[in-house]
Amino acid sequence: MSEVQTNVSGESPGTPENTKSPAGDRGEARGSGKRSGSSKIRSSTSRGSNSRGSNSRGSNSRGSNKGVITGVVSAVVILAAGGAAVTATAMVPEPSGGTTTDIREADVPAGRSLGVCPEPARLVSGTVVGTDADFSPVSTTAASALNAVVLSNPAGTVPGSNVTSLAGEAVAEIAKAPATTPTPTVGPPVLAAGVATISPVTSPTVVGAEALGNEQASLAANLSYSATDGDLRGLASTQCQSPGNDAWLLGANTAVGRTAVLNVSNASETPATVNLELYGYEGQIQAPGARGLLVAPGTTRSVNLAGLAPGESQLAVHVRSTGGPVASTIQQSVLRGIAPGGVEYLSPGAGPSNLQVMSGVDIQDPGAIKALAGKSGFADAVPALQIAVPGSTDAVVQVRLYGVNGERKIPNGGVVTVKGGTVATLNLDGVPAGSYTLSASSDVSFLASARITRGAKAEEATDFAWSPSSARLGSQHLVALPREGQRSLSFGVPDGRGTVTYAPVTADGKVGKAVDVDMSGGTTSVIGLSDKSGGSVVVGYVVSASGDPVFGALVFGRQGRTDVSVVAIQDAAAGLEKVPVSVGY
Repeated sequence: MSEVQTNVSGESPGTPENTKSPAGDRGEARGSGKRSGSSKIRSSTSRGSNSRGSNSRGSNSRGSNKGVITGVVSAVVILAAGGAAVTATAMVPEPSGGTTTDIREADVPAGRSLGVCPEPARLVSGTVVGTDADFSPVSTTAASALNAVVLSNPAGTVPGSNVTSLAGEAVAEIAKAPATTPTPTVGPPVLAAGVATISPVTSPTVVGAEALGNEQASLAANLSYSATDGDLRGLASTQCQSPGNDAWLLGANTAVGRTAVLNVSNASETPATVNLELYGYEGQIQAPGARGLLVAPGTTRSVNLAGLAPGESQLAVHVRSTGGPVASTIQQSVLRGIAPGGVEYLSPGAGPSNLQVMSGVDIQDPGAIKALAGKSGFADAVPALQIAVPGSTDAVVQVRLYGVNGERKIPNGGVVTVKGGTVATLNLDGVPAGSYTLSASSDVSFLASARITRGAKAEEATDFAWSPSSARLGSQHLVALPREGQRSLSFGVPDGRGTVTYAPVTADGKVGKAVDVDMSGGTTSVIGLSDKSGGSVVVGYVVSASGDPVFGALVFGRQGRTDVSVVAIQDAAAGLEKVPVSVGY
């Protein structure tokens, strides 16, 4: 049974305890050279006994038909009466013009905020379990944890919030719904937070929070996975994402020894029909099994992308849904022969644009990277920028790299031409070791994501991560952190000058003192994060930025290991929204 810890400001949290997660599903034959041409699809659900939408369909259907018939009869009577009315009103002068009231703005009711979290990394079904325990594909050290944080309003009131299964079954309560919503007083905000930790995690979950004062609640949740043995050895982390109907994921690889599993979760009460658009090195890939995928409410549908696009070393996936909104991630893993090469969650980044910016791009010693890349099976063990152009027009992309001490020249010039409808990769080998922010621009809309690698010896463990492009930082972004390991914030300012403010959120529900960092344009700042603040474990941060555009990401690692994972900072919660409304006749 999973251990659940929750705490709201003022309560004393329990001590987190790491528990090994159960062994995953079995996956493909290790190092297999060929893959089945058919799509391998797995559908899972955690629905309870109470089915959604259980109203009687028969009676509703009859009532609906009766209403249609009555409406037709009424329409005939109205038309008959209207014919006589025309004669009577024809002699009355018409008004000179219509009357229209002033345009006003109406409040849009704020809805429930959601963050959908995938299940921990698992082997795909069909993995052959060998007799050599030293090379067993199943991990005995796999551990997973979900950390959720919900921020209060400026008056310190934490909204009602909880963690549930995809089907809506209760997992943990973060904060009870307040009886009243106090109005914020004049002066600086008094922030607090609700916090929950679940370990181990065994299935997809949903973190939800109700609106307060007709404003969206601010929430963040982080799912982390780590293992020191098995085929899925390494570190993987992702922020739980808000559902949507359109998302792009870059960095997938279905070449020999690489496994990419797309997981699509539907946390709504409406069925979702999902269509996948796949782009590779030679152009768009037409896969018959990529369209019309039904994802029932409260379920996750998993698709092994090798069944749709086998042998693709650089694959971009466009996920579109109709009906219910969905959340999508790709579980990407590498196996070089019998040696594990890392695992990561690929999360959606910013949509097609003329400018894409990625933070947290950590590069190792270029000499060691070059030597490693020259060995068989390690061509993708180098830092790189992947670019996808969804349109038909070729894109000439200018790439710039900003380090702690300013801009760094890219050895190959930093200009790459990508054909329309294809995916290309620009290797960053030869760049001096350091932490960078990467900016790419073009006159044609494109997408981008940056690959980060750790480990420089073929005989030792290696790992990788992908930093998706992110949006410009604004005010009050909430980020959640794993409770263990090395953690840092990476910020970049491509041009101008910007100021970043960050404040810790601790396990006892308190928001600590904010720290300001002034940054000049063309630089990157990396801030190592403390494990504790005020004697309590740090579980998240509230991040804001002002001035010229600032971009940010979280970088995770493990002391003495090559583990790495990068998570882009998500958009902040939406405030009160309004729409123009005009009334007239």
